[in-house]
Amino acid sequence: MKLYLHGHEDRYAVEQLQLALFPEEPMEPVDVPFTGDGAVSALHVGKTWLTATARITLHGKTAKATRRLAAKDADVPARRRLLQNTYYAAAVQLREPSKWGSLSGVRPTKLTTRHLLAGGDEKSADRLLEERYHVAPERRRLCIEASKATVEAAKRLRENDISLYIGIPFCPTRCAYCSFVSTGVERMTKTLLPQFLDALEKELVHVGKLLKASGKRVRTLYIGGGTPTTLSTPQMQRLMDAICANFDLTDLIEYTVEGGRPDTLDFAKLQTIRALGCDRMSINPQTMNDEILSLIGRRHTSAQTLEAFHAARAAGFDGINMDLIVGLPNDTRESFASSLRQVLSLDPTNVTVHTLALKKGAELFFSRTRLPSAEEVAAMLEDAENSLRAAGYKPYYLYRQKYMSGSFENVGWCKGGFEGLYNIYMMEELHSIISLGGGGMTKINLPGGRLERFHNPKFPQQYIERIDDVLKQKDEAFALLTKVE
Repeated sequence: MKLYLHGHEDRYAVEQLQLALFPEEPMEPVDVPFTGDGAVSALHVGKTWLTATARITLHGKTAKATRRLAAKDADVPARRRLLQNTYYAAAVQLREPSKWGSLSGVRPTKLTTRHLLAGGDEKSADRLLEERYHVAPERRRLCIEASKATVEAAKRLRENDISLYIGIPFCPTRCAYCSFVSTGVERMTKTLLPQFLDALEKELVHVGKLLKASGKRVRTLYIGGGTPTTLSTPQMQRLMDAICANFDLTDLIEYTVEGGRPDTLDFAKLQTIRALGCDRMSINPQTMNDEILSLIGRRHTSAQTLEAFHAARAAGFDGINMDLIVGLPNDTRESFASSLRQVLSLDPTNVTVHTLALKKGAELFFSRTRLPSAEEVAAMLEDAENSLRAAGYKPYYLYRQKYMSGSFENVGWCKGGFEGLYNIYMMEELHSIISLGGGGMTKINLPGGRLERFHNPKFPQQYIERIDDVLKQKDEAFALLTKVE
């Protein structure tokens, strides 16, 4: 679907909304006027008013909308909101309104969190989402409840706190829906993983020294991926011993390992991880339907998920998260409900419900396998929310992605007291995150809500080859961190 901008260059604001509202129409930005199907977003800046117009033509039918804003009130966020609301007003003449209204960003909770932290209450936050962004009632409720959890999590932060992320970009196999950069064990050389760990240990040592000199304190630690537990038990012990040797973890309040694949977990590995300080584990079935598991390329069964969960409990883990995905190929409302019932029967402390995001780099993007419709996905999400609330869970963090089925969201649910703090701090960008390993992104919080980002190489081989550059980049990040915080 073509998109032409006239009188402004705020492409991101409009483009993301177009992707969300017309996900079935391939995005095609153009630099010149056109005829036929497509969208035009225009802005006229006068002395008194800013006037936005939107014209959208789809399958020969055209919709138009015009909105204006007083020039004296036209800061950057207000101008962006004007463009989005105008585009949205035209779009809803051609299709059903989105549950998220004119919001297009991945972090809708940042609006309500900022509102609550500034002294607003739940009612005023609800009005903000309804009147300014046209968000549906059930999404407003989710957003506000997640923001309340963020406000509470923020109270646990102190000056000089940071969080650590360690990325292990390896998986047993690549899932059909996955576009992440990760290397499958069955395809990698026997030397790649040990070489990666050698490079990672260099980064651990280097960052440990920088952290000690900075006076910053590690508040939460998350080992993610990929699938970190692709590492063998001795390799996990090596990694976690290096973490303990190089970082002062006495101020740590949460230590998570993303176990992910049940087939990478056994009692010995889980016992080792628990004994080395980790207190939260993720065991992610995605579905409890074995046929769907096979279809999406996961080489484990629902029975192995049950075995892994019980092994984690036996190893001493109280906090256990389980992920499910809504919108997987060949899934139905009934089979998803069955998966959720089986997960809830285990009584995990956390359940994260993801909506399938169909990325261009994923096998499913090309395979044309039958996927549930947006209406089916909506029903599954509604059923999930009702079941989770009835079982005593509450939402604690929420985010959205591009190309998501029905333009919905991912929601982390938890029992009271088991909020995933790292997830909140990272998603809401409440403090600086220092990331190590393959694909890690360090985010340094700057004054005025700005961020400076530093990226580690995504591919394991590049990470290994460029480890000296990675260490130099960490010097730059810590120079900035100690200067601004």
